[in-house]
Amino acid sequence: MKIRTCTSADELRDAVGVIVHYFGRDKPDDDWLERWLSVFELERMLAAFEEDGSIVGGTGALGLRMTVPGGAQLPTAGVTVVGVLPTHRRRGVLRSMMRAQLDDVRARGEPLAALWASEETIYGRYGYGLASLTAQLDVDKSFGAFRPGVETVGRVRLVDFETAAGLLPPLYDAVQRVTPGMYERSEAWWRNRQLVDPENFRFGGGPKNIAVLDVHGEPQAYAIYRLHVAFGDLGPETTLRTLEVIAATPAATASIWRYLLDVDWTKTVSARLQPVDHPMLLLLARPSLARPTLSDGLWIRLVDVGAALSGRTYVGDGTIVLEVRDAFCPWNEGRWRLEGGEAVKTDDEANIALDVSDLGSAYLGGFTFRELQRAGRLEELTEGAVYLADATFRTEGLPWCPEIF
Repeated sequence: MKIRTCTSADELRDAVGVIVHYFGRDKPDDDWLERWLSVFELERMLAAFEEDGSIVGGTGALGLRMTVPGGAQLPTAGVTVVGVLPTHRRRGVLRSMMRAQLDDVRARGEPLAALWASEETIYGRYGYGLASLTAQLDVDKSFGAFRPGVETVGRVRLVDFETAAGLLPPLYDAVQRVTPGMYERSEAWWRNRQLVDPENFRFGGGPKNIAVLDVHGEPQAYAIYRLHVAFGDLGPETTLRTLEVIAATPAATASIWRYLLDVDWTKTVSARLQPVDHPMLLLLARPSLARPTLSDGLWIRLVDVGAALSGRTYVGDGTIVLEVRDAFCPWNEGRWRLEGGEAVKTDDEANIALDVSDLGSAYLGGFTFRELQRAGRLEELTEGAVYLADATFRTEGLPWCPEIF
């Protein structure tokens, strides 16, 4: 088995075809390939080749810039399209690809890697930690009323893709800059991922609709959604499924969601990939009837512990020493002193010992050190160290990523 970079569009198609196999679809077509290569570097697709040249596994990485606590945008490998054919499972193919990929990420100077896990038990062995949660809300129209006193603002209009290309990015950027876990989007990303609508990605729904909320003539929120139309014995039972909803202010948040909840001929508004601290649960008069459910969100891997820790900001000026275990990337092994916003290797006595995957869980603020301790995921070596770590790593809000990459 040989792991190497794909060198042609056909090799890329075959490597991505491995994960597509599990979704029950054909290998990517030429239209997909053109869109994908507008945001993806061919050399970042690794494939596992058999001796006869056939591809049996693949993993890629998007070159992202992700917001971390404090607002910095750190270079991040957005790991994606990872898969091994069922004919070659349990042979170490994935491990070999992860090894090659993380070595490449390190060589590129990207301190972080991030992914969405389709199977959560896989990635912890390679140092990834669950770093955020997402919420799904399914609001029956009968229970979509807001609590008393919620006022809405502005007017909503439906726009086409061309108009949306000028209106949506500034709104997204404003939220992205202050939300850990979100990443920058290029013009090509908007054109070829968000503002495109191939039929084979509609999954039974209608075309994308884009609603923009204007307040005093200025765009303040947008919603991208589909209608999954159905009719029952008593009339329409359509589900409105949101794809992305972004708002710049609390009033705009309430107003764009009021629009979505009031669309005629719908029975349910289904919103997945929402932040777990979404204000909707405080806007609704009966939030429990939104049937909120949690699932895992981003998984984060600190590829360079020193650079990653030094890249975000902290609260206060306390000093804490972390003893990091990292069997897969041994360059991170050892004690790291975090002081004055900088992390450096040290021989000082450690305050907390933990695996790099658990440090990934705390990195964006999605989980506290206290939560990790209660789950048996870390060892407090000096009394009060967990309290100090939580005070130091505290963030204003929880991390959120609105899009699976």
